[in-house]
Amino acid sequence: MTFHLEHHDPATYRRLSRLVGLAMAGQLIVFGLLFSQLLIAAFGASFWLNALGVLVGLAATSLVFAVLRQRPWMSGIRYVWRLKHHLARVSAHLPALRRGMGEGDDSALAVLAFYHQGMAQLSELEGRTLDDDAELLAEREVVRHARRENGLPERVEGLDPGDLGAFRKG
Repeated sequence: MTFHLEHHDPATYRRLSRLVGLAMAGQLIVFGLLFSQLLIAAFGASFWLNALGVLVGLAATSLVFAVLRQRPWMSGIRYVWRLKHHLARVSAHLPALRRGMGEGDDSALAVLAFYHQGMAQLSELEGRTLDDDAELLAEREVVRHARRENGLPERVEGLDPGDLGAFRKG
């Protein structure tokens, strides 16, 4: 299943992710306290019942979040999770991808182009800059130049995870 790069407004994403993070933390606190108090009231005071109440609260929070994550207003957060997942998978293959780029492999160039575009987009969405990573910026320019030399467009639309299969991790 191909992962396509999408455009999301960084300010909207940051605002929503902060809101969701605070809501989930608050919900965990409330559920943890509620279930701990219910267990203590039913069975008496115990450290283990307190811990169990917090774990049940965590499970309840996770369940609520699992239901809410499919809502349309969560699309930006879902997209960033998937982007991070794919970037992590690609980063596990970076040494092999770099060797492939050195050998002129178009597939390696496509995956590396996705990696650099994804890292740039992730930095923009999260409000960070890539200016402090000179090695990453230099490699991004090398990938752009190699794609231009091979007659390929500088930008890619997404990532086909099957392309990673040709490259060994590490």
